[in-house]
Amino acid sequence: MSALKCAVIGVGYLGKFHAEKYAALPGCELVAVVDADPAAAAEIGDRLGVEGLTDYRALLGKVDAVSVVVPTSLHHRVARDFLEAGAHVLVEKPITVTVEEADELIRIAKEKQRVLMVGHLERFNAAVLGLDLDHHKPLFIESHRLAPFKPRANDVSVVLDLMIHDIDIILDMVDSEVERIDAKGVAVLTGDIDIANARLQFKSGCVANVTASRVSLKVERKMRMFMPNAYVSVDFQNRVLARHWKGEGEMFPGVPEILSEESVFENGDALMEEIRHFLDCIRENREPLVSGSAGRRALATATEITHLLKC
Repeated sequence: MSALKCAVIGVGYLGKFHAEKYAALPGCELVAVVDADPAAAAEIGDRLGVEGLTDYRALLGKVDAVSVVVPTSLHHRVARDFLEAGAHVLVEKPITVTVEEADELIRIAKEKQRVLMVGHLERFNAAVLGLDLDHHKPLFIESHRLAPFKPRANDVSVVLDLMIHDIDIILDMVDSEVERIDAKGVAVLTGDIDIANARLQFKSGCVANVTASRVSLKVERKMRMFMPNAYVSVDFQNRVLARHWKGEGEMFPGVPEILSEESVFENGDALMEEIRHFLDCIRENREPLVSGSAGRRALATATEITHLLKC
């Protein structure tokens, strides 16, 4: 099979890493990078030995696949143009600004029979890939995603910047319709919400309590899942998966013993795995782990939370 001709649209902080991964993968030819900043496009292009452009439209109809890593407000336009031109698209999260925009991308991808994948990178965290909850759906979930303030990615609220990672994982894990959402948030350093908490109640009976902050003094990315007779925790930051379950013995009279096991995963390259998965889905004509529909579902929930925060 001939190498897939690929390009990266937007080579800022995250986009440059996308470009490096494509350049390193076999069966893939990075043909160009694009950025509105001519200096950034030239610098990354020269370093990787590819063309550095400032107008993505010059590549329409000339590449097989692209990563769209531009500001969220441009996701819809850029992804739409490439899908309509027949390219497969990996678009960074959130998929678009509005659900209606996401619906259009999904429709075009289906009509053109192209792969549309959304870059929810945490799905490729080794600890998350090690989760197996198919036979034991959680009834209560608690997640905390805390980070110090950074100037980048502040064109959206903390819900679309950070919380959406956990929303995506929780929606996939619970696999039930959201019945009720309650939310509260505060703008601390920016003009938008910087710390927020949301409570999601599902028709299955599961409840998820989700907190995200970009104004914390520490970094924490953890999720805890409780189910009958068991408790599972994931430390995304340190790639640790811990399982605790009720044993047959007793630790006190009438109180069951608790058995535990912990798995620590090597420091893998989640972005490389994400892009490799994207290219494999193109070659094998299969739906990606984080499809356009999954990205739309996460966006719809995050949008509702954001609306509640502004009420």
